[in-house]
Amino acid sequence: MDTEMQRRIEATVVEILKEADMEAATEYKVRTMAAEKLGIDLSLPERKRFVRGVVESFLLSRTNEEVERREEQPQGNEREEEEKEEEEEEEEEEENTKGGRGRKKEYDDDGDLIICRLSNKRRVTLQEFRGKMLVSIREFYEKDGKQLPSSKGISLTVDQWEAFRDAVPAIEDAIKKLEGSD
Repeated sequence: MDTEMQRRIEATVVEILKEADMEAATEYKVRTMAAEKLGIDLSLPERKRFVRGVVESFLLSRTNEEVERREEQPQGNEREEEEKEEEEEEEEEEENTKGGRGRKKEYDDDGDLIICRLSNKRRVTLQEFRGKMLVSIREFYEKDGKQLPSSKGISLTVDQWEAFRDAVPAIEDAIKKLEGSD
């Protein structure tokens, strides 16, 4: 990705973020809006990582600006400010953990969310491909120090995942029956 492309993407993403409702905005929504405005595919791994970096930088700069503003405010009700900061830290901590299990979100080299590791070579990831969210259960291999996906595995659309999830009780029952017949 050339420097001019990076500049255009960054300017567009920052413009979207400045106008966005930060309570409802997600990286995916921002990336999709930027892709539409620019008329380019931002779901490619390199571009996805770049957009994530721009979003994170924007959020950090906003946080720094808020801290500076607080420092400039008169020291009226310090206890109230401390409570507010503690709440914000707790919210941020909750955002950084997944499913209330206390685990931090982990991303692979392509920027895909790692849901769980089934073994040292197999993992479940959530990824976006051609505008669709996919649940990918795949075996990985190492090359030049990087973990890369192999062709061994399956990627399911959300609808396919939901159908599979709904079938899990029947699969568990069938396994129990087969184990019982030994």
